[in-house]
Amino acid sequence: MAQQADGCQVRSFAAMGSPCEIRLHLPDAVLGQRLMQAVVDEVERLEQRYSRYRPESLLSAINAVAREGGSIEVDEETALLLDYADTCHRQSGGLFDITSGVLREAWRFDDGGVPDPALIERLRARVGWHRVCWERPVLTFPAGMEIDFGGVVKEYAVDRAAALCMSAGVRHGIVNLGGDLRVMGPQLDGSAWRIGIQHPRDPGQAAGTLRLSSGAIATSGDYARCKIVNGQRYGHVLDPRTGWPVRSLASVTVIADFCLVAGSASTIAMLKQDEGAQWLRSLGVQHLWVDVRGRCGGSLLD
Repeated sequence: MAQQADGCQVRSFAAMGSPCEIRLHLPDAVLGQRLMQAVVDEVERLEQRYSRYRPESLLSAINAVAREGGSIEVDEETALLLDYADTCHRQSGGLFDITSGVLREAWRFDDGGVPDPALIERLRARVGWHRVCWERPVLTFPAGMEIDFGGVVKEYAVDRAAALCMSAGVRHGIVNLGGDLRVMGPQLDGSAWRIGIQHPRDPGQAAGTLRLSSGAIATSGDYARCKIVNGQRYGHVLDPRTGWPVRSLASVTVIADFCLVAGSASTIAMLKQDEGAQWLRSLGVQHLWVDVRGRCGGSLLD
């Protein structure tokens, strides 16, 4: 759906399981419509290639090989994503692991129970990026594995969408894919965009409000997909070392030049649990965290 708001062209759509929105200031309304459609098409292209839910996707073809064990050659775009995932795996001490998606076979957030620990242990035996041989452009798997780009592809899509817009001359706009977003210059009047960060324990409240004229924001948290069993919250951010949800930080928001970087940094901080806040400080990135007790901290509050 496209509309005009405050002199800004707006397009709302759904992709990657999330509500999405594009806001652009362009003097040519027709060009704006075409550009927004090109952005929607690009996001859809990436979803078709890398969705684990689509049996015809490239990711499904890769995982068919991974389940049986064997090798597959990938294209340059996929290789770049694998290179980035490999870097994140090394820099996180193995916490950021795109093979950990198999754990979702135990963690189903539409039921009311906690998985059998024995099942989690069996699945953990199939986790470990270090067990995959990645020698560009060939991936080689032992049998029983799979990969999941859920931790990178939406953020990558934000950056791709922003690149399309900026190459077309956009200097005032924002791309928002399910709360992961990229700001392409200030608003038309020169003011920064105001962006609210949802509080992970109070959906009606903001943990903070940011003002941004350029750059990207991404948030990882335990509230978007979770369940509560006997008063204990179990979120979808799973520690690949244990197979269980993290239980220290409730959400982490990071500002960076690129959404891909902001997203991986926020996820790694969640996975580092009690060490996450210190790790973010050591990186020198702007950030905001909320722990499971509702306490807030980070450089954005300083």
